[in-house]
Amino acid sequence: MAERERRRTPPYGGVFVARTRVMDADDIGRAIWRMAHEIVERNHGPDGVVLIGLQTGGVWLAEHLAGTLQEIEGELPPLGTLDVAFHRDDIGLRPLLPEAPTHIPVNLDGQAVVLVDDVLFTGRTIRAALDALTTYGRPRAVQLAVMIDRGHRELPIRPDFVGKNLPTRRDEMVDAHREGVDIGRIVK
Repeated sequence: MAERERRRTPPYGGVFVARTRVMDADDIGRAIWRMAHEIVERNHGPDGVVLIGLQTGGVWLAEHLAGTLQEIEGELPPLGTLDVAFHRDDIGLRPLLPEAPTHIPVNLDGQAVVLVDDVLFTGRTIRAALDALTTYGRPRAVQLAVMIDRGHRELPIRPDFVGKNLPTRRDEMVDAHREGVDIGRIVK
């Protein structure tokens, strides 16, 4: 879970307290290895594939996926970052500030863009990312890779590449990071 989500989740400004670790670092590595192979298979190789990590939770995963793709195919795909703060549909309902700069290293026209995020929940962040992508070109295809799909979708968005499907309660929080995936809650 990105720091932005921690600040927005009641109690505001709370601290994430992990209850259960559902994936460790080895599980994360195996899931990334599998997802990288699926990306290569779906796109018939890495040519024309651009990985874009969503700030802030998807950046580490996109970097790890890019490194794994380089290990598998021998070439590093273009890797970018995207901050969707100003494209969200809840702007004005709560304060939102950009987390980090957007960096798109190539023209997206005709490319297969793989949006990468750590946790897929309601789908609203991905909707904002799709909106933001139009600023940078018209991709041939947009695919979605997430480490955790926790359900509770509010929009018709489905990931193409998933590390783990993890059914949760709405009041639980999921924290995906390099060392593993934890389920817990926010406490003040």
